[in-house]
Amino acid sequence: MATSQSESFNVRKATPQDAQAVAELGTHVFTVTFGPGLQPDDLETYLEENYSVQATTKEIENPHKDMIVVTDVEDQILGFALLTRGSPEPCIQDIPKQVELQRIYLHPSAQGRGVGKLLASSVEKEAKEQGFENLWLAVYEKNQKAIQIYERLGFKTVGTHDFVIGKETQTDLVMLKPL
Repeated sequence: MATSQSESFNVRKATPQDAQAVAELGTHVFTVTFGPGLQPDDLETYLEENYSVQATTKEIENPHKDMIVVTDVEDQILGFALLTRGSPEPCIQDIPKQVELQRIYLHPSAQGRGVGKLLASSVEKEAKEQGFENLWLAVYEKNQKAIQIYERLGFKTVGTHDFVIGKETQTDLVMLKPL
């Protein structure tokens, strides 16, 4: 993916040097979005396993994943998305050439500024360039704001799956979009 610029935002693939900022953003967004419904120890364990600098560095360096970031003119990360190849999802196993949009997170200051649309279109472009024809994601069924955004972007609900965090099991909607 070539670095591109739109208005005052830059889009590029994440590097290991971005791990700290991405980890902090991921921790913040996940905590605000899901923390209130979780036991504190379950939340802490999940954050350590998924949003520590070490875990984030592994995601960035994983050859089966592409992390894309949107930055401002000062190279501050405003949002990130994680494209994951080879994720198993039973309800779409027969869909050809599909790839998962595993995460798409925005800094609160970036909301409503076009950063999310830019990030989503950049992920779609990257997936197409890699030969994928379908993009899927899973979203918490109670996250109505995100569901509405994904629907506006052309995603349709095709199934559900359980998402387990510690002792808590949440239901995610599986959404699919042809590219």
